Amino acid sequence: MLKPGPAKKVTVYVGEDVHHHGEPLYLAVINYLFYHGVSGATVTKGVAGFGADHHLHTARILEISENLPIKIEFVEQPETLDGLLPKLLDMVGEGLVEIQDTTILKAATAKAREPVLPHVALQGKAKLMRIFIGEDDKWRDKNLFDAIVESLRANDIAGATVYRGICGYGAHRRFHKEKRLSLSRDLPIMLSVIDEEAKIRTYLPVLEQLVQEGLVVLSDVDVIKYTHRLEANVESKERS
Repeated sequence: MLKPGPAKKVTVYVGEDVHHHGEPLYLAVINYLFYHGVSGATVTKGVAGFGADHHLHTARILEISENLPIKIEFVEQPETLDGLLPKLLDMVGEGLVEIQDTTILKAATAKAREPVLPHVALQGKAKLMRIFIGEDDKWRDKNLFDAIVESLRANDIAGATVYRGICGYGAHRRFHKEKRLSLSRDLPIMLSVIDEEAKIRTYLPVLEQLVQEGLVVLSDVDVIKYTHRLEANVESKERS
């Protein structure tokens, strides 16, 4: 949480059509900052500009493909920023990151959050984490399962899969079943996550803030094979 006194203002400049692991880079940066406790960040879109490649980009009517400049700004305490910078610089790649000394005269206040429960001690070669929630569960006005997937990605968890059940019940003993022509079903949702013990342990405090009602279970697993395709830009760099 920000407090009055010396701080750092960080400005990140990227292109609108630059992507990171399949999503717009500026969204990936915002998710990273959001799920790592940054107090606030702002994204603005330019109408014209050029960068290191010296290509001029402008907003024009009837132009289908735009790569307009995107600016991300946030203010954070120096000690917190030190932990964020390595990953942030890696994500931004060829973009520009600027840091300025600043002073916080008045910090914004937020509603008090519920205390974070202690996380579970983990053991084993790898962990399978399964999260059971309801389809209608929300977190800050968004679907809870979407928020969990976004936070997993922002915390570099290897992967996650979301399953929608066709019927089930939970702690409230209410039976939920898929029905035709029903707009609100509140079907059971299960998220399946597998990663190294240390990474799961680091993520648990984040999950405990997101899930207010639900079930989280951990199991020991042996990972036999985990592979993924290299992105095209990574492959080209390796060949050069």
